[in-house]
Amino acid sequence: MKIQLNNITPATAEKWSAFVNRHPRNTVFQSPEIFRFFQKVDHYEPNILIAYEDERILAVLLAVVVRESGGLLGYFSSRAIVYGGPLILEGYPEKLQLLDGLLKKLSQSVGGKSIFIQFRNFFGWTEKEKQVFKKNGFVFRDRINLIIDTTDEQRMLHGISKSKRRQIRLGFKNGTSVRPPQSMDEVSVFYGLLFDLYKNKVKKPLPPWEFFREFYNNSLENKLGIIRLLTFEEKIIGGVLAAVTPGKTIYELYIVGLDKTYKKNYPSVLATWALMDYALQNNLQRFDFMGLGKPDEPYSVRDFKMKFGKNIVNYGRFGKINNKALYLVAELGYNLLRLFKKV
Repeated sequence: MKIQLNNITPATAEKWSAFVNRHPRNTVFQSPEIFRFFQKVDHYEPNILIAYEDERILAVLLAVVVRESGGLLGYFSSRAIVYGGPLILEGYPEKLQLLDGLLKKLSQSVGGKSIFIQFRNFFGWTEKEKQVFKKNGFVFRDRINLIIDTTDEQRMLHGISKSKRRQIRLGFKNGTSVRPPQSMDEVSVFYGLLFDLYKNKVKKPLPPWEFFREFYNNSLENKLGIIRLLTFEEKIIGGVLAAVTPGKTIYELYIVGLDKTYKKNYPSVLATWALMDYALQNNLQRFDFMGLGKPDEPYSVRDFKMKFGKNIVNYGRFGKINNKALYLVAELGYNLLRLFKKV
């Protein structure tokens, strides 16, 4: 068995894509398409590990190193994120040893580039597999999520609260429309709404403009996912960006709605419904809300999302701090920044 880092030829990318598409836990976040996408985004650095046995792929593990800016200051915000990986060949008899090798190689490859590594799990791990993560310095943390079954329209609708079903009806009745962007300028307006939301309320980093620009370009070719805008009287009042694993899952990544200004249009509610409806119309199996926070901490966004379904899962996250001293400094700086923004 050998594990290679970022050794991507056209033939390798083809084998990689075929492996992901066949895997029962396949996800767009472990695909060559998302790798190429991240390469075009400022301060995003994708890294792909591929494990082989002769010419057969045994596993893939894609991690993206994200920074808020360049230079030294950027390093203090650096983190390596793994979404829904690794994907390991089903039935492989030495799965634990392979997982161990992947985690060691990952730590060697991105440990010097990032303050911490985080696995955002899309599925559960066995206790033996969790022990392999622990052996490699990763700590498991509880994180809950909401996943909606979108294979049956009536069952899906039944899971939505009466108040939200009413708001969906009223939002459309009062003139709200849902549609894809018609130009890059419209994507820029959507980005501006998100920028204001994240700066003034969410208090968390938002990807740079290039992320949304390149995502839109890919969406025109039905790659990676979709963007939907909420409009009223030709004005953009909200929007949502979602990744899509074809035939399987749609993932809510970024959502915004001018709910206070357009109370009768319910843009945030209709943005959420737009993804559920897309899943129905395109034979997807699930709608993934991509997180409800820590189970033991209040989270206002959770209250909103829980009005759309009740299927709560806790796949958790694995985290590993690569540089404890810098992590503490970065965490202190981040918390102070959030505090000052509230003043």
